[in-house]
Amino acid sequence: MVKRIKKEKVGNFVKFLGTAGARFVMIKQLRASGGIWVTYKGTNVLIDPGPGSLVRCAASRPKLDPTKLNAIILTHRHLDHSGDINVMIEAMTEGGFKKKGVVFCTSDAIGEDAVILSHTQGFPKNLEVIKANTSYKVGEFEFSTSMKHIHPVETYGLKFSIAGTTISLLTDTKYFKELNDFYKDSDILIIAVVLYEPRPGIEHLSLYDVEQIVTQLRPGRTILTHFGMSMIKAKPHLKAQELGNRIGLQVEAAYDGMTMDF
Repeated sequence: MVKRIKKEKVGNFVKFLGTAGARFVMIKQLRASGGIWVTYKGTNVLIDPGPGSLVRCAASRPKLDPTKLNAIILTHRHLDHSGDINVMIEAMTEGGFKKKGVVFCTSDAIGEDAVILSHTQGFPKNLEVIKANTSYKVGEFEFSTSMKHIHPVETYGLKFSIAGTTISLLTDTKYFKELNDFYKDSDILIIAVVLYEPRPGIEHLSLYDVEQIVTQLRPGRTILTHFGMSMIKAKPHLKAQELGNRIGLQVEAAYDGMTMDF
């Protein structure tokens, strides 16, 4: 009699390994800062592995195995997004002994004063510098980059096409009206909202900016994340609920470890 072995079902999901934004929430670890993990049809992509990304993978239930990563994407070089980039490259390539995977990053992440160290730059099979308004493919994933955002360093948002669903990540930026051109038609819009109220000279989105964006774009689902201190104090889950009720759309606040299946 031949015993049939049941294959484990591979899930498709987005997992928030952290929802910390900016320096002080990251430094105090009021929220974790591990980035975002996306899995689709066995292809695994990690976005913005900030400090603690490796630890958050190990602490996840079920655990996430970084040796199974196919790609790492760095939207920009700031440490709350890139603090664990080198250790996650080492993990993906099993200490550099297996030359595999792709790292997508901005040009200033590998230039002078690089955040990706010179010795780890040679570990992945490919290291690709991302450019504005360009499409990329890795395994079962296709994603495109936005125009350059208004931020102190080179920064791009992302738009994924997954299982017939458009999932966009609006990362750190000052608000400017052209953002709507890229992020329109998003089924799910993930937004980094660092500030509760606008602060002149600080190139991050505030909750007020988010309301303008979501009201105009009207995505099927909006997920707020990457909270700074003022958002933490304002209680993001309450503010997201209030915003959703006010504009009549589904708006929620991500939390550390939150998993979105699709």
